[in-house]
Amino acid sequence: MTGTTGPAGRVQSPADLGLSVLVVEDDAGIATQLVRGLSRGGYQVDHVLTGGEALAWGEPDVVLLDLELPDADGVQVCRRLREKSRAAMAIIVVTAHGEESDRVVALDAGADDYLVKPFGLAELQARIRAVLRRVRPEGEVTRHGPLTVDMRTRKVTVSGAEIALTPKEFDILECLAADPGRVVSRQEILESAWDAHWYGPSKVLDVHVAALRRKLGRPGLIETVYGRGFRLGGV
Repeated sequence: MTGTTGPAGRVQSPADLGLSVLVVEDDAGIATQLVRGLSRGGYQVDHVLTGGEALAWGEPDVVLLDLELPDADGVQVCRRLREKSRAAMAIIVVTAHGEESDRVVALDAGADDYLVKPFGLAELQARIRAVLRRVRPEGEVTRHGPLTVDMRTRKVTVSGAEIALTPKEFDILECLAADPGRVVSRQEILESAWDAHWYGPSKVLDVHVAALRRKLGRPGLIETVYGRGFRLGGV
C-alpha cells in the first residue's frame, strides 16, 4: 500500500486516491482471492472474465491480466490495452507460464510486469506499488506527526532521526501508515507483510510489532485495539 499526505497531514490510502484495479481472470477461485486481498488493501477492485470485457472497460490504474482467457489470446489483449490506454495505466500479467520466451512476448506487448502463479498477496502488492511508482512517481512519502515513511526508499524517520528497520518491520509499518487511525486487522497485516497463505503462529506479528515500537521510540505511535488489530495512533 502507498499514499500521499492530504489535508491536515492525513495520509491518503489507495482508496482516498481512487486507485483502481481491474482483475481479468476466468478462474473464480483465484479472482475471489485477488479481489478480497486488494480490496482490503484499499484499492477499488473490479473483476471481468474475458478479454472482450477487459477491452470494453474504462481505464483503471492497474490491470491484472491472465494470459489464458476463454475468448482471446492474452498477449493480444495486452497489446490492445496498451494501444488504447493512457501511459499511466499499469499492466501486470499474471500467468502460470514462467518461461523466458513467454515473459519476453508479454513485456514486448506492453506489460509493465510479469508475475508467475502461484504468488503471495504481499508480492503482488509490492509489484503494484512498484509499477505505480514508475508511472506516477508522486505520492511516495507519508507523514503522521513526527513519523515519516518514504515508500520508494523504504526510509523511516522520527522527528528527523532515521530509524533502521528490518524489511518485515517496514512492511508492517507501511501497512499501518497507509491510513492512520484505521484499525488494520491482524489477518490483513499478516497477508500484506507475510503472505496470503501464511499458516504460522500469529504471535510472530506481536514480536515484530514490539520490536517496531522499541525502534520508533514512541510506543503510542502504534496502538493495539484488542480483539481487532493495530493502528497508528495519537502522537
